[in-house]
Amino acid sequence: MAIDDKTRTELEAATFRHLLQHLRSRTDVQNIDLMNLAGFCRNCLSNWLKEEADAKGLAMSKDESREAIYGMPYETWKEEFQGKATPEQLAAMAKVNPGH
Repeated sequence: MAIDDKTRTELEAATFRHLLQHLRSRTDVQNIDLMNLAGFCRNCLSNWLKEEADAKGLAMSKDESREAIYGMPYETWKEEFQGKATPEQLAAMAKVNPGH
């Protein structure tokens, strides 16, 4: 399928918004589980968003990028949804994502 750049960008943006909505609805899925399975998490997405904003000369704080991804302030999300990592999760994180 051949599509123009504008349409591709629109499709990618819509897909990204869908991904964010999915992650926001799946608060049961912890970031450490995402990291251990996929190698990225909500925080990674927020960091990538901030990096792209910075590259375009747009002012975006770390808190603003996290709120854009989480749909709420990060501290609120942590208080409401973040569980304590199990020893097994931490061990998997150390093995799969050393230094993260």
